[in-house]
Amino acid sequence: MLALLSALICGSAAAVERIKVVALFTDKAMVEIDGVRRLLKAGASSPEGVKLISANARGALIEVDGRREQYRLGASYGGNFARAKAFEVRIARNPQGAFVTVGTINGRQVQMLVDTGATAVAMSEPEARRLGIRYRLNGKRSGVRTASGYARAYQVTLDQVQVGEIALRNIEAVVIEGDSPTQVLLGMSFLRQVEMDVGDAVLVLRDEP
Repeated sequence: MLALLSALICGSAAAVERIKVVALFTDKAMVEIDGVRRLLKAGASSPEGVKLISANARGALIEVDGRREQYRLGASYGGNFARAKAFEVRIARNPQGAFVTVGTINGRQVQMLVDTGATAVAMSEPEARRLGIRYRLNGKRSGVRTASGYARAYQVTLDQVQVGEIALRNIEAVVIEGDSPTQVLLGMSFLRQVEMDVGDAVLVLRDEP
């Protein structure tokens, strides 16, 4: 009886044709398995034999038929469940010597200046309002040191920050009172989660699966 049950479980996992991670939480993930959605906790398996090993804001580690792979939010995997490719973004240095790129914050397009000296993604109040960020309602009062001195600010968490194909969720940010900075600063709360390769003319950001 136990051997038959084991065979049935293994057979179910082998029969899975497509897996898609549709939502991520700490140590939980909503996984769509052949069109059926399952909320899995870390260590738990679905009736199809798909096991969630761990999950965080960047992805889910899932085991299928004894093989463990990292799954990205929204990506769909089928067939042999090949590992997701690494995403790479190349940003050219502008004539002023800075690395400026276009990305999105919470789905809205924005120009961003790469700033490794900023501990978090930073933006002005007008920019935050344009992006629909309710910083006064949801943010936490704080202060920051800027080139002009001390400034009052609000700490917030951005649902998603995306540059090219690199999309990261739950990114810490600060909204600084007033009109500065004039550009959104892509700070270390985003940059420390990716690999950076700085060349003379090009900055390469790489996010390994």
